[in-house]
Amino acid sequence: MSRPRFVDSPADLPSPQEIGRVIGLDFIRGMLDGSFPAPPIARTLNFGVDQVDRGKVVFRGTPDFAVMNPIGTVHGGWFGALLDSCMSCAVQTCLPAGQGYTTLEYKVSMLRPLFADSADVLAIGSIVHIGRRTGVAEGRIVGAEDDRVYATGSATCLVFDLPK
Repeated sequence: MSRPRFVDSPADLPSPQEIGRVIGLDFIRGMLDGSFPAPPIARTLNFGVDQVDRGKVVFRGTPDFAVMNPIGTVHGGWFGALLDSCMSCAVQTCLPAGQGYTTLEYKVSMLRPLFADSADVLAIGSIVHIGRRTGVAEGRIVGAEDDRVYATGSATCLVFDLPK
């Protein structure tokens, strides 16, 4: 994973008009190479873009104490945020310039726990369908070192025209 570029103010994020000038694949690649900033949630939840191809995005995340629930395991919301990110960004890689997306719904199934001292995981999002108004993707969280599956998910995104 390359070192992400974070910004500290909403004013430092690219506008929808700026994002709309590039195809979705180039925008996500820009987060990987630092020409576009990483989303603020990636710093908060300790994950970032690791690989990008058309129709596939991989995030790498490291669970830590800040994302634990009261019983000592990683909170399900962390799994959800990581899967929503990789699946939805996979949809974005298939969009032409001028289009964006937002998540309509996503589903997450956690198969085994993660802990604050767990090794890095990869969240792999892959496109299932891209249409004029919706995109569907599936995802899975696997151990970066052992390929064990920790969670799976699916997402449906609404595709829309960005403001010009």
